[in-house]
Amino acid sequence: MTLDITPSGQACGAEVRGIDLRDEFSTDTVAEIRRAWLDHKVLAFPDQHLSDDDLERFTRSFGPFGDDPFFESIAGHPHIAAIARAADEVAPIFADSWHADWTFQEFPPDGTCLFGKVIPPVGGDTLFINQQMALAEMAPDLRKRIEGLDAVHSARRAYSPDGLYGDDDSDNARAMKIVVSDEAYATQIHPLIRVHPETGSPTLYSTFGYIIGIDGMADDEANALLGELYAWQTREEFQYRHKWEADMLLMWDNRCVLHRATAGYDGHERLLHRTTIGYNPAVRVALDA
Repeated sequence: MTLDITPSGQACGAEVRGIDLRDEFSTDTVAEIRRAWLDHKVLAFPDQHLSDDDLERFTRSFGPFGDDPFFESIAGHPHIAAIARAADEVAPIFADSWHADWTFQEFPPDGTCLFGKVIPPVGGDTLFINQQMALAEMAPDLRKRIEGLDAVHSARRAYSPDGLYGDDDSDNARAMKIVVSDEAYATQIHPLIRVHPETGSPTLYSTFGYIIGIDGMADDEANALLGELYAWQTREEFQYRHKWEADMLLMWDNRCVLHRATAGYDGHERLLHRTTIGYNPAVRVALDA
């Protein structure tokens, strides 16, 4: 099988046609999709008519399921979460700040899949930023200042009882089922610059969404440096704007892109089903050899 791949013409992203994701994949087909995924970082598969079982099977083609600690799963499918917003919902938009998924974990997920179930006629785009490009084009002085630094990651700003979706958010009637927990206060250390485990390319890794400091650095100094880094890594020239369609599957490489949700669809329902492609040590063998 040869995929029909059309690059977005932006900093990353491509549309893939010529495949029915309900089919059982050969090893060669999985490898071809993975190559396209690594090349373009964000892949969109339009005109797919997937059941939840199909979505889970597709996800498992690329790694184990990841752990989604702060979402409730849908009935009968423990690895699928509903990213939902009701037409009359007035709560702040979920996930509208730049982040890479679950970087507060010891082994963050390799990727994320979203399938468009109900898509509003306007708004609701998802934005992505190519962090390999952002690093490659960074001024030498800033890069020198962040080389070798480790960031402190935590889910506390979002999912702790006093976080964004915590007790103060309880008055907001949300269609999406978010679970807050004291577990969100835990921290994990990851370098600000990482080597992508499959491509070997250096990349920036995450931003203020989950980073709460820099290991061994005073807060004032760390916040100033992180603010400068944030201003650079979120520049428009590194971005891809994804426009949704119903029955479209989107998968992205959580190891080298950031993403955020956008609004603009008040009065309309929006529903996507999400799975997480977990950390897969098998794909790291070639680099470690």
